[in-house]
Amino acid sequence: MQAVSPSQNLNSSIIRPSKTRLNHMTRFAVRCVYRSDSVQFPNGVGSSRADWQSSCAILSSKVFSQDQGSGDKSTPSASDHLAAAVNGHKTSIDLNLVPIEKNNKPQPPSPAPPQKPLTITDLSPAPMHGSQLRVAYQGVPGAYSEAAAGKAYPNCEAIPCDQFEVAFQAVELWIADRAVLPVENSLGGSIHRNYDLLLRHRLHIVGEVQLPVHHCLLALPGVRKEYLTRVISHPQALSQCEHTLTKLGLNVTREAVDDTAGAAEYIASNNLRDTAAIASARAADLYGLQVLADGIQDDSSNVTRFVMLAREPIIPRTDRPFKTSIVFAHDKGTSVLFKVLSAFAFRNISLTKIESRPHRNRPIRLVDDANVGTAKHFEYMFYVDFEASMAEVRAQNALAEVQEFTSFLRVLGSYPMDMTPWCPSRED
Repeated sequence: MQAVSPSQNLNSSIIRPSKTRLNHMTRFAVRCVYRSDSVQFPNGVGSSRADWQSSCAILSSKVFSQDQGSGDKSTPSASDHLAAAVNGHKTSIDLNLVPIEKNNKPQPPSPAPPQKPLTITDLSPAPMHGSQLRVAYQGVPGAYSEAAAGKAYPNCEAIPCDQFEVAFQAVELWIADRAVLPVENSLGGSIHRNYDLLLRHRLHIVGEVQLPVHHCLLALPGVRKEYLTRVISHPQALSQCEHTLTKLGLNVTREAVDDTAGAAEYIASNNLRDTAAIASARAADLYGLQVLADGIQDDSSNVTRFVMLAREPIIPRTDRPFKTSIVFAHDKGTSVLFKVLSAFAFRNISLTKIESRPHRNRPIRLVDDANVGTAKHFEYMFYVDFEASMAEVRAQNALAEVQEFTSFLRVLGSYPMDMTPWCPSRED
C-alpha cells in the first residue's frame, strides 16, 4: 500500500492495487457502514485516518482472497478474521462485499427475515434501571407499604417517598418503575387521597396485593406503659387500634403523623420516653424499640388492599380472575346511577367496591329551571371495581352501555386479582 499524505484525495489514493487485482475488484460493490461501536470502545477502529487505511488494506486482501476460487465458500479466510480485529481492537467498520453481476442490472432487494412473534415479555416494558424493579412507596423503611411492595415484587428495590403524590411522580418521571400504594382497609375504609390522585395522574393499575396488618405498640427500651402520655401513628392505624388502646387503660393523647414507621423513627431519633408509636414489629427492629403490646388492632382480620401502578397498562387476560377499576361521572344526578349499575347486574358482573368522591371541577350543580341557585346538588365522581377482565365481551358491552349514561368514563386498569391465602392473625 502507498502512504497517503494529508493533501491527497482520500477517495482516489488510499489503495493502489495491481491492475489484475483492480479488475477483480470491479465485480464487487463495497459497503462500508459506520457503527456506534467506537462510542462504547474508546480504541475502536475508524476514528482516525490510520485506522481507515488499515481497514482499506483489509478490504484489498479480502477481495484478493475471494478471487482465488478455493471452492469452499463457507470456510472463513484469514482476512475475514482479520477484519474483525485490527491491531487487537474491535473494528467499527463493517466491510461486507456485495457481488454485482457483470450485466450491471439492479438486483431485487433480498427478502426480509421473518419477524419474531410478539410475546407478553415484548409487550410488557422491561425495567429502565436494570433487571431489578424500582418500586416507590409512601413512608420510611419498616412501613407496611414497604412490606406490600416486597410482596408484590419480591427482590425489588424499594424507594421510600414522603408523600403519596411523590410516589406517583416518581413513576411518571422514570425514577421508579412501579408504585405500590394503599387504597382501602377492612377497618378504616377507603384512603380518599389516593383515589383523588388516581384521577389526577395518568398511571395505570396493573395489579393488587392484600396485606394483613399486625399492629404493635412500640416505645424506647425500659419505658413502661404507665408512663406514656402520647401515642402517635398514621390516622388509619390510630383508628384501627382505638378500642384496644382504651382497653389497655392508657390515659394518652393520640396524634396523627404521616406513617407508622415514621412515628417509630421519630421516637427513636428524639429519645421520647413518654411517647409510644403504633407500627410493625419490623419497625421496632429497625429503630431499636421494644414491643409493649403485640397485635393491638381491633379486629384480627385487619387487611389493607394495595394497588400496583405503572406507566403502561397490562394486557387483559381471561385465563385467571381479573378485576377492573373504572371512574365515571354523569350530569343528571344520582338518578342515573341505577342505570349504570344495572349494566353490570344484567350481565352477572359482581361489583367489589363503589366509592363516591366530590367532583372538584364541578362541586355543585344547579337543578332548578330558573337557574337562580335555589336548588343545588353536589356533584360526585364514582369509583367502581368489578370482577371481570376487559378481554371479556360482557365487560366490554357493559362499559359501552355505561358510556351512554355518563359524561365521563375512564378505565383505571384491568389487572389480576390477588388470590393468595393469608392468615388474619399472622404477624408477617
